[in-house]
Amino acid sequence: MTYPVPENEVERNAALRSYRIMDTPVEAAFEDICQLAAQICDCPVAYVSFIEDDRFWFKSKYGLPADFEGCPREIAFCSVTVCGSELVLVPDLKEDDYYKDFPFVVGDPFLGFYCAMPLVTPDGFAIGTICVMDFKPRELAFECQEAIRRLAHQTMAQLEYRRRIIELDQTMRDLDSAHAALEREKARADNLLSNMLPEPIARELLENDKVAPRFFNDATILFADVVGFTSFTEKAEPAMLIGMLNSYFAAFDRVMEQFGLEKIKTIGDAYMAVAGVPSADRLHTVKACLAALAMQAAAEQLKAERQKLRLPFFEFRIGLHGGPVIAGLVGRTRVTYDIWGDAVNVAARLEAHGEAGKINVSERVYRQTAPYFDFTERGTIEIKNKAPIKMYFLDRLQEVYSEDAEGRVANAKFEMMSDPTKRLFGR
Repeated sequence: MTYPVPENEVERNAALRSYRIMDTPVEAAFEDICQLAAQICDCPVAYVSFIEDDRFWFKSKYGLPADFEGCPREIAFCSVTVCGSELVLVPDLKEDDYYKDFPFVVGDPFLGFYCAMPLVTPDGFAIGTICVMDFKPRELAFECQEAIRRLAHQTMAQLEYRRRIIELDQTMRDLDSAHAALEREKARADNLLSNMLPEPIARELLENDKVAPRFFNDATILFADVVGFTSFTEKAEPAMLIGMLNSYFAAFDRVMEQFGLEKIKTIGDAYMAVAGVPSADRLHTVKACLAALAMQAAAEQLKAERQKLRLPFFEFRIGLHGGPVIAGLVGRTRVTYDIWGDAVNVAARLEAHGEAGKINVSERVYRQTAPYFDFTERGTIEIKNKAPIKMYFLDRLQEVYSEDAEGRVANAKFEMMSDPTKRLFGR
């Protein structure tokens, strides 16, 4: 059998799909409408149905078997109804030229009466029907016909309401997804900012959109620099050079984290960090010395590993000096946290006047840490644009405070002695 198809079939199917109604579970509102139609018209069969492509499907039904969910479109009575927008009334199916040979008319359940109203969307697409049927021919009063029309309008109103709920739910899910995405992006941005800036500085910037410069009475500045880097770059392949610097600087980053120093920046082959900034720390000089020894050990380990493989290696000069500094953010689009002061310049000079594999410190650093470390005095050395400075090589932790032979790992006794509060209060 063939069935009539509306001229707007493609658009009609798209309109139906927009309601997301096909194959949905039983819903009380549609069940009530279906039962109400049967009761008003005193018919044993009623249903609300939809037609998609070649498929006829019941959303709700009354007087039909529970497992009867639909049928092919060519044997569906409502195939004709969805081609128009008006009520279709067939008092006697056996006498109708189109329906008289339908399987459900000539065979079980031997239907004899049909009345249906198309469910027409606000855009004019007939997507389904509300229908009442009987097993024998009959007439349907005008009032009942009007009731079926009104129930069709109510069914469409329920579909529109249902669609808005679905769309609202989808909008809420989309908003939730958008919020979650924004939260992830914010967390990623915050994490990136925290990696770029000290944690308290990043927090202040996020909260206030600015960071006030701060003066620190005392801090210890550390500079490290590759010996002979300029001549090395003239012969090195770029990727290999960057890879080498990254391996050394990554090791130094771990040292800074271990001893609580703040990495300020790298400039080419130079590495700069500070202890006692951005949070004041009375042990900043001791921590800077421990960090310098750990950097020295890390550089020596990398050197030994690369020598075994007959690969080039770096050697570093390290310089330490302490004094007052000013710290703050510079820039607008790519902000950086930096420190300024004469102590920074002196630390850079100490690094420049050091030796490969050595830690060169000022007299100030020596005086503050002499009880815990071994030093080699170098005497007074002239430096550019400054008065002569007395310098020392930091050699190691004193043996009594060290856990290892090289004097680079502190023991519990050192931690107790180097912290005044622990000496005074035993904690």
